[in-house]
Amino acid sequence: MKTSIKHIATAVAGALLFTACINDLDTLPLNPSDSTSETVYGKDEAGYIAGLTKLYFNFVSNETTDLQVSDAGASELIRAYWTVEEATADACKCAWENDAWVRAMNTNTWSDADNDATYAVYVRTLQGIAYANEYLRQTASDRLSDRGVSSELASRIQGYRAEARFLRAYFYWIALDVFGNVPFTTEHSAFGGGVNPKQASRKDVFDYCISELTDLAADDSAMPAARSNYPRADKGAVQGLLARMYLNAEVYTGEPMWQEAKQACEAIFSMGYSLCPNYADLFRGDNGENPDVLKEIIFGVSYDAEQTQSYGGTSYLTLAAIAAADVSATEMINGVNNGWGGIRVPYEYVEKYFDVRNPDYTTGTYDVRDKRGEMFYIKGRKESMDGALYVFLNGWSCLKFNNIPHDEDNDSYIETSAIKAYSDIDYPMIRLGEIYLIYAEACMELGPANMAMAMPKLQELAERAGVSAPTSITQDWLLEERARELMWEGHRRTDLIRYGKFTSSSFLWTYKGGTFSGQGFDDHMKIFAIPASELASNPELHQNPGYGAAAGTETDK
Repeated sequence: MKTSIKHIATAVAGALLFTACINDLDTLPLNPSDSTSETVYGKDEAGYIAGLTKLYFNFVSNETTDLQVSDAGASELIRAYWTVEEATADACKCAWENDAWVRAMNTNTWSDADNDATYAVYVRTLQGIAYANEYLRQTASDRLSDRGVSSELASRIQGYRAEARFLRAYFYWIALDVFGNVPFTTEHSAFGGGVNPKQASRKDVFDYCISELTDLAADDSAMPAARSNYPRADKGAVQGLLARMYLNAEVYTGEPMWQEAKQACEAIFSMGYSLCPNYADLFRGDNGENPDVLKEIIFGVSYDAEQTQSYGGTSYLTLAAIAAADVSATEMINGVNNGWGGIRVPYEYVEKYFDVRNPDYTTGTYDVRDKRGEMFYIKGRKESMDGALYVFLNGWSCLKFNNIPHDEDNDSYIETSAIKAYSDIDYPMIRLGEIYLIYAEACMELGPANMAMAMPKLQELAERAGVSAPTSITQDWLLEERARELMWEGHRRTDLIRYGKFTSSSFLWTYKGGTFSGQGFDDHMKIFAIPASELASNPELHQNPGYGAAAGTETDK
């Protein structure tokens, strides 16, 4: 049975939610009768599990007590970060012209003005970090001893603390990836009313995360064994996040770390993971229970239509990818009972990376050799977005995230689909297919003697996709293969930045920079502006170069 993060967290959310603004998350409420982290933890394990659950819940939370946003569902961390990664790049455009974030993300025209998507990423990541810090304070050995916690339970809590440290590193990674220099605190930082966290450099935050993760990886007793703790984090998740951070080390710090990336991947290869035989099963409604899928997903976030009723995450990726008109009594095309008519894929992207042939928009058929290109729905669509960026039916709908279980089809599942208002699909945060491609890139960068080591991994991916493996590894091929293998999984902006393509006028896509044919934009937009509300509330923060008062200064690349 799937572990429901929301089901556990709901019972404790009131007790563990700290007060108001982001700079004061660790303060205690003024009313001494209110429940706080000082009072909810005791001698029993339940409070400590609930506290840990809150950290995981921060990925899927729609709670807006500490946020100033127009749409609670859009403020969910996974949805907001996905928007930053995909809608700003070539694989996704959104039709919701009047939503607060859409125009800026679609056309790469954001500024330092408030933007709901980037604001949500900023606040949710700092929330997660603050919650993790408080959890680590409350589970320190002296606190446990003062409460009379048994030695047996204290030992288990050490494992929970390791998970909290991993999650804090994950939140920090998202923050540094999107914003560069970010506020930095740990469980040892001063906290309370009037204490403003200082801003740390991107490199310093990167180095801290690497230190934390390598410590967790080296300590055999710290994290649960790989493949033993799903959907919570384990040793595999630690190495997976290390591999991803090493992959982008040159962007974050100016210094490449290809050997380290290769070694992190090799550590994962020794942990018993394997590719799921059917690519599509990775994103079906029962992926959290399918044993073949669980051999590949290294770290995932659990969604459940009954328990995790979020308008973010995979509910967003299923519901927003279709129109209400696509849902009928005889055809509910991806296992949910509604459609929002929001996100779709430009035809130019599909044509470039999947080599589709003979699209027929009346029957909804097309030819494609790569099995990963069988995810599109084109019936009733129009091919071009030229002049129609905000018309949902212009472009190709993507049904990669499909709520119908892997062993059922539309006909057998239609009655269940009719009552599914949310998704059951777990969101793969890190999976083996990504690690194979990180390994290939690291081997390529380390030189010809290493490239042969990656070829068997690429052969596995090719066989699953039904295509030929490459005869050599190049940057162009890797960027294209990541576009196919990892499409709509929240990697694209970061990939394009790493390859020098994101802002460049030599690599164009539909509506890049605001025109249909595309144009380059300024390098400072490789990272986003610190939200104005946070600058106003914390004098220790400085705006990123190129934005607002910082415009015209040197860009942090």
